[in-house]
Amino acid sequence: MNPRSSRRRPISEINVVPYIDVTLVLLIIFMITAPLLQTGVEVDLPQAEAKPIEEQSDPPLIVSIDADGRLFLDVGDRQDEPLQPEDLTVKVVAVLRHKPDTSVFVRGDARVGYGKVVAVMAALKKAGIAEVGLITRPVEER
Repeated sequence: MNPRSSRRRPISEINVVPYIDVTLVLLIIFMITAPLLQTGVEVDLPQAEAKPIEEQSDPPLIVSIDADGRLFLDVGDRQDEPLQPEDLTVKVVAVLRHKPDTSVFVRGDARVGYGKVVAVMAALKKAGIAEVGLITRPVEER
């Protein structure tokens, strides 16, 4: 008898237990960090009865005004980009030059003064926007 034939053959199975452990750890890490990645401007929208905005193929241009009166511009993939008031018309004109049919909305905090919202709307009018929409949240039933 040949001494080599009596030896045990190597096992050709893959041990997947370490891969499952790593996957579980990654899943837990992603579950914890995902809520932390949600960024945006904190805006407490006023309530009003209005019809919802129709879905559009191109994302709209949204100018946000937070409670402190700071401006933010939301353009497609660049969301909530801080903006100086004097730069508003320049940025809006640049966006509309590339996509003239883009809808424009103002999202103002409920605590911001009426004058600030009107100033933003006047700047948008100066940039050549004929229609500006105001974003609100639906009235809650009591």
